[in-house]
Amino acid sequence: MTTSLKEADLAGPGIGDYADVEKILPGDYEPLLDPKETMRALYAAKRVIEDGFCRELGLTLVQVPLIVDRESGVNDYLDRDGSRTPVAFHVANDREKNPIDAEVVQAATKWKRLALRQFGMEPGEGLLTDMRAVRKDYFLDHDHSAYVDQWDWEKAIRPEDRTLDYLTDTVNRIWKVLKEAEGVLHGRYPALCEAHPPLPDELEFFHAEDVLEMYPDLPRKQRETALLQEHGAVFIYGIGWPLADGLPHELRAADYDDWSTETVSADGRPMHGLNGDILVWNPVTRRRHELMSGGIRVTKESLRHQLELSGQLDFLDLPYHQAIMRDEIPLSIGSGIGQSRTMMLLLRKAHLGEVSVSIWPDVLKRMCAERNINVLE
Repeated sequence: MTTSLKEADLAGPGIGDYADVEKILPGDYEPLLDPKETMRALYAAKRVIEDGFCRELGLTLVQVPLIVDRESGVNDYLDRDGSRTPVAFHVANDREKNPIDAEVVQAATKWKRLALRQFGMEPGEGLLTDMRAVRKDYFLDHDHSAYVDQWDWEKAIRPEDRTLDYLTDTVNRIWKVLKEAEGVLHGRYPALCEAHPPLPDELEFFHAEDVLEMYPDLPRKQRETALLQEHGAVFIYGIGWPLADGLPHELRAADYDDWSTETVSADGRPMHGLNGDILVWNPVTRRRHELMSGGIRVTKESLRHQLELSGQLDFLDLPYHQAIMRDEIPLSIGSGIGQSRTMMLLLRKAHLGEVSVSIWPDVLKRMCAERNINVLE
């Protein structure tokens, strides 16, 4: 595998071509729940999951912005290559005497950490949001939409909590809640567990360095696919740090997840990164399926280091970054967990549009209609 092909796989989700999308949409699909049953099941699972996250992680549900002031620097640019930019608009307020240049959020990642201070969260306490966003630069396929819904959460922690053990325990608590929701759904809708086996009881944990060593010639998405075909549900540590081939597992923004701090694997090997992703094998689409991305957030030292590596030191002038450098906001851990992605998996759906309402091109809607996939509009 050439370096250029690996580099092309570092940023930007989706498949990228509707001829390829047509190949991967299942041709033998039969939905297990009709649209009305799907909505009832979805909201039953949503209640279980939100209550579970609050219980297991010590979180409180709070309001979250849909739009932010561009000058605040709190919007999420998702990758550090600048390939995905937010929807922006001008608010002419007060006949242009007090205008605001605004952006629609792409995620609430930075806002959440600032909000810990606003809501007075102490170490061990955190917030959970029912976040909505627009990501206009996504390629719209079976599991990527311009409309995004996530459980975005953030929790204040102590300096001694910034460890792989703390991250691992947190990820396991999240998985416990998702398994609980699956059990509730299987109890109410037996067809969901009759058609496909349940999710694995436990996640398996791998460092990005180990995954590259296992599949050195494959680009990132193919490495994840190969891994998931052997291990049905995994968490990959350390996404963002350059690996042995000179490339990161995937590009990550430099100013929230800590992907550069030195760590040590369970068997004593030097590693990097206090972040990662939950990925599972989806038996309906027969593809890799990402559910969560996040981890322990940057300190002022790792923020500066990562901005140096990404060539973005000018970000340090923004209010969010200044708050970190001045120790004005708590150390924290957090993540974004895709709501529609989770429901697509738990309800055994072939397309994201079966569990959320968004915009889709006619070519994709035709493909879905021909395959008995009921995309909501």
